[in-house]
This record gives sequence, C-alpha cells and structure tokens, in this order.
Amino acid sequence: MTFLATQCVVASIPAYPVCNHQPKPPGCLSQRIQSKSDRIPVVKTQQSSFPTSQESRRESECECFNLYKELVPYRQAWSWQKGIVKEKKALIERNEDCPDSLFVLQHPPVYTMGTGSSEKFLNFDLNDAPFDVHRTERGGEVTYHGPGQIVMYPIINLRNHKMDLHWYLRSLEEVIIRALSKTFSIKASRLEGLTGVWHGNQKLAAIGIRVSQWIAYHGLALNVTTDLTPFRWIVPCGLQNYQVGSIRGLLGEFESFDDSSRKQLPDPDDGQLLNIACKSLINEFSEVFQVGINYETISRLEFLESEPVKSLKEEVI
Repeated sequence: MTFLATQCVVASIPAYPVCNHQPKPPGCLSQRIQSKSDRIPVVKTQQSSFPTSQESRRESECECFNLYKELVPYRQAWSWQKGIVKEKKALIERNEDCPDSLFVLQHPPVYTMGTGSSEKFLNFDLNDAPFDVHRTERGGEVTYHGPGQIVMYPIINLRNHKMDLHWYLRSLEEVIIRALSKTFSIKASRLEGLTGVWHGNQKLAAIGIRVSQWIAYHGLALNVTTDLTPFRWIVPCGLQNYQVGSIRGLLGEFESFDDSSRKQLPDPDDGQLLNIACKSLINEFSEVFQVGINYETISRLEFLESEPVKSLKEEVI
C-alpha cells in the first residue's frame, strides 16, 4: 500500500533528474556528525496532550542523523532515505522491532517536482534552469530547497504511532508551529485545505509525505535564513497569490513592534539562528511524537544499500 500526499512537498526525494547541474560535493561525510559534546540535547518541556497519553511517553526511540550544518547533496539524502525505508520493511517482514529514524540537514539549491507536476509552474526554461531540477516520487507541484532551510526527513513506522495519514500530517505541522511559537514568538498556523505552516499569507514551511506499507518518509522544510529569491522563479507548490516567508524575515519585521516578549529575543547571526531552529525542531519532534532521540554517526549509513537514481530517459510517463 503506497500513498502520495497531494500537497506540495518541500522535503522530497529526487527520483528522476530533469536538469542536472552538478554541485560541488561536500567534505568528508564522516566529519559531519557533531561530537558528543556538541550534540543537541533533548530539552524536556511541559507535557502536552498532543498527540499521545503520558502512559506512552518516551516508550520508543528514534535514531537521529543531525547534519544540519552541512549542505547534503539531494541525491545523497534520497539514497539514505531509500536505504532506511528498505531496512525497515525487512524488519517488519521478520516481525522485528522497527523504530523510527530522522534526518536533519540542508540542501544545495535545487528545484523538485512531483510525479504529476506541471511545467507551467516553472518560470524558466528547463534547458536553462538556474539549479538542478529533479522529478520526485512525491505528490504536489514544484518547490525549492536551499541553504538556510532546515529539512527534516522523518522515516516513521506509523505502526508505532497511529496509522492515520491525516494525523501524521497534522503532527508534522504541530512540530513546526510549536517551535516557531516557543522559540521565536512567531504565531504560526494552518490554513484550511492546505498542508504546511503559515504566518498570515506567508508560507514558512511545507510538508508532504509518501507512505509505503505504513512507513512514512519525505517530511518537512522550514525556511530559517533562506534566500527567498529562487522561489520567484517558480509558482511554489502551484499556489498563486501566496507569499513565501522565513524566520529571519519575520524577525526583521518584528523589530519595529513594541512587543516586550520579542524584544527579549536574541539577535543571532544566520549560523546561530539555524542552530537555534534546529534544536527547537528536534525537541518539538521528540515531544509531539513521544520519542527519545538517539544521535547516530555517519558510519550507520555507510552500509545501507541504495537504489540507483534513474535518468530522465528511463522515466515512464
């Protein structure tokens, strides 16, 4: 059983490259995982009734690969996700414990399109695209990933939680809404009929999932310090008359407001802001999904079998 989210996904998986600009590969991946002294702790906050009871609190664990300080190539993240999904399916077939996994990272500039995306939402010629363009396995229309955007790829065994796709989407939104409110005093919300997180007319985060055999992957992306210019070259998620916003942009707008709670907020540089946002997102993910966070090293991923990325010629339309 496989489900595709129909809303736009910012955290998506590149299956078929449409236009291939080769970005510079990052440095040695083995150096990317933070040392134990620099790892992000799970900060406990007041218990919330969303989404599970206190009796089930912290009963399960979630392995976390925190790579947010690096720009992970899109194909690499795709390979890791597919490997983890394949591994979890094998565990389920053997009736073994199948815990959750979480990637936190950034991508180099890239556009992604869903399986049924229309090229009418591209404001450029595919033969002269400004960045890589990948047609993905997800549903939804075109979107953009880039530096300054925190991407979270949860690979969730919904059997451990609730086998309900609506609940799962709302839970991912809850993670972002809590982080924005508690950490940045940003009042974020949902818009009826749309998936994602908004502040007024500005979309701050996009969410989308694919579910296969009740294993959910893809995830969410939050604009923190992102350069929003590349969003102008597309119609993000195929939504007309909506803007794209970022935490950095909103904090700049708030500076002129006479709000004591916001005046008490620090004024971090971009690196600090990304660090603060990352910590908050991981903490709220832990709280909403009631899981303990176990940080893993890159060696855990080196043994995963990956599936080759198909070329556009191999795509069946």
